[in-house]
Amino acid sequence: MNDELKMILMAQRARATYADNVKKGGMLEAWSNGTTMEHILGTSAGETRILVYKPKMGKDKFLPVFVNIHGGGFIQGSAEDDDVWCRKIVDAVDCAVVNIDYHLAPEYGFPIALEECYNVVKWVHDQADENGFDAARIAVGGHSAGGNLSASLCLLARERQEFSFVYQVLNYPVLDFTADPFEKPTRDTLLTAKARAFFTACYLPKERDRRNPSASPLLAESCTGLPAALIVSAEYDPLCEENKLYAERLLAAGISVTYKIFEGCMHAFTHFGPEPAASQAWDLIHEKLRLAFA
Repeated sequence: MNDELKMILMAQRARATYADNVKKGGMLEAWSNGTTMEHILGTSAGETRILVYKPKMGKDKFLPVFVNIHGGGFIQGSAEDDDVWCRKIVDAVDCAVVNIDYHLAPEYGFPIALEECYNVVKWVHDQADENGFDAARIAVGGHSAGGNLSASLCLLARERQEFSFVYQVLNYPVLDFTADPFEKPTRDTLLTAKARAFFTACYLPKERDRRNPSASPLLAESCTGLPAALIVSAEYDPLCEENKLYAERLLAAGISVTYKIFEGCMHAFTHFGPEPAASQAWDLIHEKLRLAFA
């Protein structure tokens, strides 16, 4: 068995375990305040599934849109992981949410998921009128790997000038794949150095790609012209330092940034707790999105 096949099998086992844990968490729940519709879009990755959430409202209203990108180390997870939180964003912000079920590594490595998500955002922008979206008010955000893709999308949008974002929510994102995960000890029992190394090997098997700013936004030559940002980090998260550095780079470029470290928390705390910190983080995300869309 060659190394590539071994990596695929390991990733598939990790996905199955992760999906089982999420399911046991009982995260999906009934929702009476809005609607959820599934769409299949043709993208550069093939067929891409998205979930579109909207509040119950009149058909004449054009809604701002938050594009949500789930986490999972690029190798696991699905749009369903964020179902509850997407609905809560709709309720709290009065916006639409487009939740992307992007293709996973190692079968689909860099930059497939990034380009796929870009295609979805372009659809949101170009088909805004048909879907009741406000093309001038699109924000993007994600968690962990999804935070990386969100930051990278903002760089691509600035470069290609086909659409723009009014805001970015980066929830404990990975921002620098050139950093050695074993170099710094961490108290995080979820995002271990071994796990980070495996995620990186799956998503970016070619070392030269790890230096590409589209993979490592912290290495971008300039942050000028990027959208305002909320960066959420956790005290024990090994990504905390690069989150702080990116916030500082955005601020130095004149970008409005809110940077918040949640003490006593580990990676993915917004999804797995502790609940008081998670609730505070989600309240902050809702607040910043309401202001961005106002």
